[in-house]
Parts: sequence; structure tokens; C-alpha cells
Amino acid sequence: MTQWTRLVMAAIWHLCAFQVSAQDRIVDDRMHHLRNTGPREWAEFPDQAMDSKFNISFSASPNDQEYTLSIRQYDIKQRWKVVLNGQTIGTLVEDEKDLLCYLPIPPRLLRATNTLEISTSANQPDDIRVGEISLYSIPRKDLLNQSTIDIEIVDAESKSPLPSRLTIVNDRGILQPVSTTSGVAFANRPGYVYTAGGQIKVGVPAGTYTLYATRGPEYSIDSVSLTINKGDALTQRLTIAREVDTHGWVSCDTHIHTFTWSKHGDATSQERVITIAGEAIELPVVTDHNIHVDLEPVALQQGVRQHFTLIPGNEVTTPVGHFNIFPVTGKGAVAHNISDWRVLAKSIGPDNGRALILNHARDIHIGFRPFDPSIHLAAAGRRLDGWELPANAMEIINSGSQQSDQTELMYDWMGMINGGQILTPVGSSDSHDVSRYIVGQARTYIRCNDDSVGNIDTEQALKNFVDGNVSVSFGLITMVEVNDTYGPGELAPGSDEAKVTVTVLGPRWLRADRVVLYANGKKIREAEITDLNSEVIKWTGSWYLTVPPHDVFLVAVAEGPGPYLPFWPIAKPYQPTSLEWNPKIFGITGAVWIDADHNNQRDSSRDYATELMRQAGKDMTSLIQSLSSYDESVAVQVATMIHLTGKDLTGEEIKRALQKGSAATRAAFERVIAALPN
Repeated sequence: MTQWTRLVMAAIWHLCAFQVSAQDRIVDDRMHHLRNTGPREWAEFPDQAMDSKFNISFSASPNDQEYTLSIRQYDIKQRWKVVLNGQTIGTLVEDEKDLLCYLPIPPRLLRATNTLEISTSANQPDDIRVGEISLYSIPRKDLLNQSTIDIEIVDAESKSPLPSRLTIVNDRGILQPVSTTSGVAFANRPGYVYTAGGQIKVGVPAGTYTLYATRGPEYSIDSVSLTINKGDALTQRLTIAREVDTHGWVSCDTHIHTFTWSKHGDATSQERVITIAGEAIELPVVTDHNIHVDLEPVALQQGVRQHFTLIPGNEVTTPVGHFNIFPVTGKGAVAHNISDWRVLAKSIGPDNGRALILNHARDIHIGFRPFDPSIHLAAAGRRLDGWELPANAMEIINSGSQQSDQTELMYDWMGMINGGQILTPVGSSDSHDVSRYIVGQARTYIRCNDDSVGNIDTEQALKNFVDGNVSVSFGLITMVEVNDTYGPGELAPGSDEAKVTVTVLGPRWLRADRVVLYANGKKIREAEITDLNSEVIKWTGSWYLTVPPHDVFLVAVAEGPGPYLPFWPIAKPYQPTSLEWNPKIFGITGAVWIDADHNNQRDSSRDYATELMRQAGKDMTSLIQSLSSYDESVAVQVATMIHLTGKDLTGEEIKRALQKGSAATRAAFERVIAALPN
């Protein structure tokens, strides 16, 4: 059952029991499917839309004061105007979630007969649902302050108030706008309020609501349902606990924006530091576009500086991709109008231990996609045009810019390692907003002392990040250890057999159903998690591996279903390649290496392939036969190198040589041939 089906069923139930007295009049009691242009975006929408815009006529009495129009909206990505009697009274909220939008109607705009239109001039396709429109004969401010709830969100252990996020839905699970009437630091968007100090007073229309208190995936949730009448002033305490033990690991979001400096999205600098504290991000990196920004003064001003250690960064936004660099100093900018990675590397300068991340490599910006199949051979981690990636890390989960195949970037990353570029895997949010995309929803845990989150040793954290001593989280956290000692980013001494221990963690409100172990990018072990209980430790176990004669890197991945949760909604893909969307949650470890050849260094599949080709010279048969001692990833590198020399992989010489190769070698060559652009 899709999210929308559940919402429709709830709406039908509600409408059957609807109280007309809840508002002055119902303008429209149905939801309408609109599409402005193009084919449908998602399978949950019908092939044909009802219309490209919404029109309705309704009767009313002229208004001497401000009235309020309530509109339910779903899956809004473009700017949709709301026009009443020829006058624009506002726009729908640009947010894909199911929420209510309240718009003020100016005095004397209503007539005996009225026309309402909702439309967009956007050229990009947008399937939306809109309707269930109600008219209130009071100003928006008064509607949102019919009653109040004084809320305190406290830590279960210390009993002290915590920076956190409050989610409010009505009796149908629709996100409910509220007013914020207290003077403390907060960030308010429809259905969500972040509070810097754990205390907030909100105003709401009379009705029935559920409140959720959260603070990122390390914390429990607390919730309460209540009915509030006009004029009521309630008091409510919610208690949350840090239930996922991440001691010794610092939570980091390496990709955070503000509207103040990036000029898109909606999170001001003040709101951004509050949301960072509210999601328990201990090491936030602020990466506004092409400018160095330090939010330290703002964090002090908002009273949240003790909850995290800020690192100034910069999203170097070029015509050939986006790259996050940190730390940076001063308020300068970097050259970004660059069209070549080699020039970009010189512009950014030597990393000297600095993090340099390739962002959202499968997305198209300014007509360029870094890992476009026409120029990038993903299986080998090689560019076909000879460019070398000027980075030491890459995003593998970006929760604000997801892929239809959520594992695609993960496989790209493992391909890059096989191709000789050892990159740190990164989870980030790319959030420009208060609530449309949750800051820190995807994050990177870095091995580092976290005893004092307001004073993290950034040099230690940065070193461990660059070394790959990390675990990427999108709801789940996966830990891996080789021979009870070596973790991500480390080189374990070679041995005939290796013990690999994996532990999967997550909050009780999420589930895990599978854990997989990869060696050089290929799945070698898998276990189903059949006990879908609510424990924090979702799974733990060990596998014993026979170590091959060549170095190998291991990555453990846990996944689980991505249910619709109003307090942790998962965004749809930014540039989808499929109509279907069945989101999952993940925990992905950094790579831990086994030094099988005992030379005290990490040798990639490309390193081995290079040496084998040197030894074989022009003898293709000898080369192909030598691959039988290596895994498929080395054969992929050899096939790629042969192609880059100009030889035809489908030619007779290669065909004859492959007849004497192993099945794994032939499969590797077929994989490369299938991936090459026509």
C-alpha cells in the first residue's frame, strides 16, 4: 500500500465523519490530481491528470476583515499560485509532503460569487494533489492561535530540555501549521518546529493532533495525541532518550546550506544552527555555494554553540561538478568558473589533509553529470576521457538528492576504489531548508572522541575522515571489524582466514531486514534479519573468510524498509529514472583492507591489473590466463585498460584469449563490454 493510498483511506474515513462546524464553510471537499506538463512523475499518479490547473466557483459573504483559506496539498515541487477573484493571495508551499497551507484573504476581496484558481507557469513536470479547501471567517493569525500548547522536550536521563524537533499532524496524519508564540529561538515550518532550548509554545486551531518529539536517528521518539478546544491552554512534556550508542563516533553532515548565503531554499543562518542542534549533528560542515561561511557567531547568538563544533566549508560549484572542501579559512571565495578537473585541482590547491568531496555524482547540473555512462565506466571506476577525479571522498547517500536506485552511488564508490582512487564514503543531507529536506538525515559517523561535542578535536576528526575511518548512516549505523581489531580505513595484516564481525544499530522506530558483506565491490556474504523487533542492536554476527592472494577491501551494508513516518519523511529522488519509488534505509561502513600480499600497503585492483599487463606484454592469452588467480574486479580493470589502448574487446584476438580464461574473467569482460557507450 503506497503512502498516498493510506492517506486517501484516512481522508475517506475523516470525510464520513466530518464536522461542518470546524470551519465556516467547505469550499471543496475533494482532492484533485493536477499535472502542468509532460508525462507522469510517479506510478502512484494516474496516467492522465484531471487538469493542468484547478478552478472552482463558490459563494460567500463579502469580508470586512482578513479571512483565511485552508488548502490541503501533496507533492508540490514547483511554484503554484493561488488566485482569488483575479488577485494572487499566495502560493502553495514548495514541499512534497502532505500538509495544510493557510493563506490570508485580504479584506473586501470576497464577493457573493467567487472564483478560485490554482496554477503554475513552471515548465518542469509536476504531478500534485490539491483540494479539501475550507474558508474561515477569521484572520490567519487568529485561526492559528485559537488555542495554545506549552511544550517541553526533555532528555530522559538528565531531565533537562534538549534542542529538538517537534512534528505536529492533525487527526488524519496531515502536517499541521502552527504559530510559535514564545520568544525563544526556533524555526517554524508547516508541521515542524525546531526549538533551540527544548521549550516552545505553539498556537493551533481547535482540533485533534498528534505531537512527536525527535532528535535525529540516535534518539528515541515520544508522542502524544490530544484534543484541544477553542481557548484552551495546555501544557505537555515529551521525553526522549539517546538510545543508539555511538560513543567514540562523531555525527557529521558534510553538506549543509543556508538561504542567507546560498540564496535558495529557506533556512536562514539563525534557523540553520537551530536545526543542526535539533538533529544532534555534532560536527556540521557549512558548505554554501562558492563562498566561505562561518556560522560560529550565529550559533553563539542563538544559544546552541555548546551542542556542536562547526567546520567552515565551501561547495565549489563548477560547470564540471560540485565539490565540497573543508576546512576553509577567511571569507574568501574560490575560482569556480572552471571546465576541467585538472584546472580545478590546481585552483583548489593541494589538499594537505583537507577533505575534498565529489557531490551527487549522478546528478546533472548545467548539462554535466560527473559519472555519466558516456564518459565514466562505473564498474572500473575509470573515466573514458582520461580525467582523474580531484577528490579524496565522494557522496554515496545524499538524502536531499537521492537516486531512484539508492545503491547506485555506493557501487560507483566501490568501483572507484577498484580503479585505484581510495575515497572516503560520505553520507550528507545537502539541505537548504528547515524541513523540506531534513538536515543530517543522511550523515557520516567519524571515528573521533565525542566526550565534548562543543569542543571536538577537528584535526583528529579530519584526519580520520580522510583516512576513511567512517560509517555512512541513512537511519541505520553499521560497524565492521576484521579479526576483532581493524575497522574502516585501516589495513589488517594478511592471513589465510579472516574473521569479519558486523553489527547493525538503529533507533527502535526503524527496522533492518538485510545485511550484506562486499569484497572488492562484489557481494560475498548475506544474511536476512528475520526478527524485525524494535531493539537498538538490529543484528550482530561474524563471517569467516578465506583470504585471496591479493589485497581486498571489505564493506558491510545493512538495509531496511523506509516506511512513511511524519517525523522522518524520506524525500523522493531529485532526478528520478523510474516511476517507482520504494525507499529504503541504509547503514554502510567505510572500507577495511586486508593486506593479503604482505607489502604493508593498500593495493587496488587497478594496481594488480597494471602489473599483470606489464608482465604479459602483448601476449593476450598469457594475460587472460593470469587473471584466474585474481577476483573479477582485477579482470574488469584489465578489460578496461585493453579498451583504453584502443583494442576491440569484441575482436577475434580477445575472443580467442578468453576461451582459455576462467568463467569469472569472461564475465568481467562481458560486464565491461556491456557498459561501454555505443
